[in-house]
Amino acid sequence: MSEPTMTTPSMVAFGPLLERLLAGEFICAVSDEGAFRRLQDEEVRERLDAYLRPLNRRLATNDEGTVYFLAWHTLDEAAREQLSRQLGETVASLLPLLEWLQLVQEALGRDGPPAPGDVLKPADFSSRCEDHLGLRERLERLATDPFFGSQSDQLDAQLKQVFKRLKEHGYLLQPHADRQYYLVTAKIDYLLDLVRFIRDEENLPVDDQAPSAQERLL
Repeated sequence: MSEPTMTTPSMVAFGPLLERLLAGEFICAVSDEGAFRRLQDEEVRERLDAYLRPLNRRLATNDEGTVYFLAWHTLDEAAREQLSRQLGETVASLLPLLEWLQLVQEALGRDGPPAPGDVLKPADFSSRCEDHLGLRERLERLATDPFFGSQSDQLDAQLKQVFKRLKEHGYLLQPHADRQYYLVTAKIDYLLDLVRFIRDEENLPVDDQAPSAQERLL
């Protein structure tokens, strides 16, 4: 019987992180500071890539290095088909997400979109919308969009559903379940990179695009 290799026990330690990445999670300093620090280690990234290569996957990051996720290693036919489905799902959610970003800026008086680590509170939106009919109407339209799926005509319930969906999709993190405040994750950076890419490209990148472009689109 051959002796176990030295890499086996050390790779076991990466098991939970690999499972999360393979499940489509985005890892940043807000969502998981410890895992994010590990992924900043070049040796760790190389070992994970070596493990992922037979699965035709690789570790990717955005230009700013604020978030890590998995991308395809080689865009073969099967990868293109799955990438096309993933891209279609993402594009379908872009409009409501962009409307939400704009609503955050206007409702909270910000100069730009929310950044990773920013704190957002439903109560702040509630007070602004109650005092501004235009914002209230926009929030209602946004909340009832199929992506958010609110069935209520009550402001608080609509806000609760919007924040719930943003949390489910990894754009927000709720540090404490019993406290109504949320942290913006760096997946928002990925979303903005995706918007810029689609804006700058005439064709959606599901055919013969370079790996650097694919990194922005899973």
